[in-house]
Amino acid sequence: MTNNQVSQQSQKPFQNISQSSAAYSSIRELLDSLAKEQNRNQQLLASLGFALRHFTNLNRFLDLVPVIASRLVCLEGVLLVPFHLHGVIWKEQIRITSPDKSQSLIRKLQGFSRGQISGFAFEEDHLLAMDSLVQAHMPGSGIYATSLVSRGRHYGRLYAFDRKGTLVASDVNRRHIQIIADLTAVAIENDLFIQETRKHESVDRQLSIGAEIQAQLLPDHCPIIEGIELAARCRPAFQVGGDYYDFMPTRPELLGRRRERGRWALVVGDVMGKGIPAGLLMTMLRGMLRAEVLSGLPPDRILHDLNQLALDDLAQSHRFVTLFYSDYDPRSHKLRFANAAHNPPLLWKADKQSVSRLDAPGLLIGLQPDADYVCGEITLDPGDVLLYYTDGVTEALGMNGDRFDETRLIALLEEVSTQSLSAQAILEKLFKRLDRFVGNENQLEDDASMVVLKVGEGLLLPKVNNSLN
Repeated sequence: MTNNQVSQQSQKPFQNISQSSAAYSSIRELLDSLAKEQNRNQQLLASLGFALRHFTNLNRFLDLVPVIASRLVCLEGVLLVPFHLHGVIWKEQIRITSPDKSQSLIRKLQGFSRGQISGFAFEEDHLLAMDSLVQAHMPGSGIYATSLVSRGRHYGRLYAFDRKGTLVASDVNRRHIQIIADLTAVAIENDLFIQETRKHESVDRQLSIGAEIQAQLLPDHCPIIEGIELAARCRPAFQVGGDYYDFMPTRPELLGRRRERGRWALVVGDVMGKGIPAGLLMTMLRGMLRAEVLSGLPPDRILHDLNQLALDDLAQSHRFVTLFYSDYDPRSHKLRFANAAHNPPLLWKADKQSVSRLDAPGLLIGLQPDADYVCGEITLDPGDVLLYYTDGVTEALGMNGDRFDETRLIALLEEVSTQSLSAQAILEKLFKRLDRFVGNENQLEDDASMVVLKVGEGLLLPKVNNSLN
């Protein structure tokens, strides 16, 4: 045997050891990678479970579902289509990864007429039709769909998709997607159950006390102010809310005609929250505001001082207040105003036959110290109509699931303002249309308050001297 042959034979054990070491390292790396992936998946599922246990806001939970699901199964996108308790598509709660790129699909689902038929979720043919709609919007994509089911009831549909081609869903990925679907179904069921429970709770005592507090806050009649008509109403919801409006003379010592011709403060506001706490806070703010009105300061200073006075009390209650403050001078027909993040009143100008928003920048009352507010000013002309309102009006939910919204309110104000009606008649028509939208058998989710100010059509404006002398 030559020396070279001996050398080659002696190297073989070392080569085998080297190859075995490399194979061991590869297996070890693979196992480490699998362990890391398993740990990541467990953390993702645990985070969704934590959200289910601790989130009281369903919106926040549903925002997480597509994000966690797509990361868990490493797919391009996930679509969540929840259902209402009565089995129709919950249009406002549709979620999808990269929503900016998927607006057309969301619109198609929101406009899917069969999806708004009561009991849609309980018919297999209907669900297959929705599956076909999703597939048609993403031709050539791989899609895996499963239902959100809790205690035999369907609460939605979850889609995992890959636009690049055929989706290969392993048994592990399918189980992960189903776990997320099951957790989401429980979250939706819990939220719907809580809503139903709240509607049927025995809260007669709280409601009666709250209603008494709220009734004391609101004026029992509108004052007489020269040159304008006023009409106001608060339509209570099932629970007592924090709506507030008021009319206050800036010089209460004046009487009779002198008071009618004096400057008046016109205010509308809303405490964030419901029940007795909201009513008590608004009672406190009402007293503070009435004291501030006597100072004669302009609206922006009134809101600034009110914010400073109420800051500590509101901070302790973890509540904030929106407030629109204005004052009107019958002699000059000028309305000054400032806004603390309340819904801007709508102004219909008779000469322009159009509606605009009366707004000024400003923060919520109680949000931060030294908040600045801006004072605006306009002149009201004969026939003008000004509508103050709270968000219970625009947020009112209709029978079809849509909100009443500001656009619908503007169109309605334009319609009634051209009919030469009194302020009271305008108010009646506005509430009648709102009631029709919500439905006679349905209850408002929040108090809805409106105040209508109309300038007399026969009003003579003060003359302006345009001479150069």
